[in-house]
Amino acid sequence: MAGKKHLGDDYSLSRVPKSDRQSLWSITIVRVGSLATISQFLLGASLGYGMTFWQAFWATMFGSVILEVISLLLGFAGAKEGLSTSLLSRWAGFGRYGSSIIGAIIAICCIGWFGVQNSVFANGLVQATHGAFTLPVAATLTGLVVTALVIFGFRLLSTTATIAVPAFLLAVGVGIFQLLSKHSIVELMGSAPAGKPLTMGVAATMVAGGFIIGAVITPDFSRFARSGKDVFWMTMIGTILGELGINMIAVLMALAAKTSDVASIMMQTSGWLGALVVVASTVKINNLNLYSSSLGFTTIFDSVFSIKLNRGIVTLVIGVIGTALSVLGILDKFVSFLVFLGILIPPVAGIMVIDYFVLKSHRKVLDETRTKGILPPDAEKLSPVTLIAWAAGFAAGYFVKAGIPSINSLLVSAVVYYVGMLMTRSAKSNVKDKAA
Repeated sequence: MAGKKHLGDDYSLSRVPKSDRQSLWSITIVRVGSLATISQFLLGASLGYGMTFWQAFWATMFGSVILEVISLLLGFAGAKEGLSTSLLSRWAGFGRYGSSIIGAIIAICCIGWFGVQNSVFANGLVQATHGAFTLPVAATLTGLVVTALVIFGFRLLSTTATIAVPAFLLAVGVGIFQLLSKHSIVELMGSAPAGKPLTMGVAATMVAGGFIIGAVITPDFSRFARSGKDVFWMTMIGTILGELGINMIAVLMALAAKTSDVASIMMQTSGWLGALVVVASTVKINNLNLYSSSLGFTTIFDSVFSIKLNRGIVTLVIGVIGTALSVLGILDKFVSFLVFLGILIPPVAGIMVIDYFVLKSHRKVLDETRTKGILPPDAEKLSPVTLIAWAAGFAAGYFVKAGIPSINSLLVSAVVYYVGMLMTRSAKSNVKDKAA
C-alpha cells in the first residue's frame, strides 16, 4: 500500500509534498496500532495492581491529557512543515547536534523497552511451558533469538509476529469475555488493588511515560496528514482507543487476577493459548525496538562523528545489553522506568513547542523554504539554553514532589527555555548596538 510505504520509508530527509499526503484513515490506523500493544496492556495492569479502578481512570485521564497536548501541538507543526521530529527539531530549538541527542535518547529508551518486552516474553514462555525454563535462562534465550532475527531478518518469523499482534488483541477480547462471565464489573470497579499503592502523580507520570516517546515523534506520522483537523482526529482517536481503552481493560483484568504479571493474567483469562500469544506478540514489537535503536546509533555516529558502524554488530551489542537488562530484572523496575521516561522526554516537547509556536526563531526561513518544498539550507549546531532548559525540566520532574512530575518537567523546561532565549536575544542585541 502506498500509505504504508510512505509512512515506513519516504521523505526521511526531506519535506513530504502535498501530493503525497495520506487520508485520515491511513494515519489514524498507524497511530492506533502504535498504542494498542502489549506495552500499553502492561502499563494498565501495573495501574490496576496499585490503584482502584477509578483512581486508575483519573490517572489515565491526566496522563492522556499531557500526551494529547504534546501530540497535537507537535503533530500540527509536523503536518504544516511536512517534517519528521528529528528534522523539525533542528529548526525548533535543538539544532543539528541537539536533534542527534534526541535520537540517542530515544535509541537508549528503545533498549530499555527491549529489556521490558523481553522479560514479558520470557515470563510467558516460563508459564506456557509450566516452568521448564528458569526466568534468567528463558530471558537469555528469547533475547538472543530476537537479536538474531533482527540481524539476519528471518521473514517467516517476522510475518508470524505480525499476525501475533492482532492475535494478542483477540486474546485480550477472549480474556474480557471470560472476565465478564466470572466477575461483576461493578464489583471489580469497587475492589481494592492487590499491590503496593501508587500515588496519583506517579501513576499519571507512568501513563505519560508509557507513550511519551510516541507523543514526541508524532510528526513522523502527522507529516503525512492533509490538514490540522486530521491531526486532531488522529491523536484524539488514538488516545481514546489506545490509552483509555486498552488501559482500563487491563486495569479490570489486573484487579480480577490480583497481579500485574501480563502472562499470569492471560493464563488466568485466556488459558495457555493466551500466554503463547503474549510471547509471540512481543517478537514483532521487540524487532522494532531493536531495529530503531540500532538505526539510531548508526545514524548518530555517521552524522556527528563521521564513523560508519556495521549495523549488524551494533544490533548484536544492543541486543546483548537489552537481554542483560531483562535478566537483571528490569521488569521489576517497570514503574521506575516509566516515571524516568515521563520526566526525561517532556522537556523535549516543551522546548520545541515554545520555539516553534511562541518564539518562532526559524519560522521565517521555514515559511520561505516550505513554499519551495525544500529544507532550510543550514541549522545552528546547538544552543546552550536548550541543554540548560532540558536539565532544569528534568530536575523539576525528579526533585519537586508537589503536583504531577511530567507536567512539572514540561512546564519548567518551557519557561526556562523561553526566558533564556529572550535573555540571549537581548544580550546579542546589546552587543550589536555597542558595535554600531
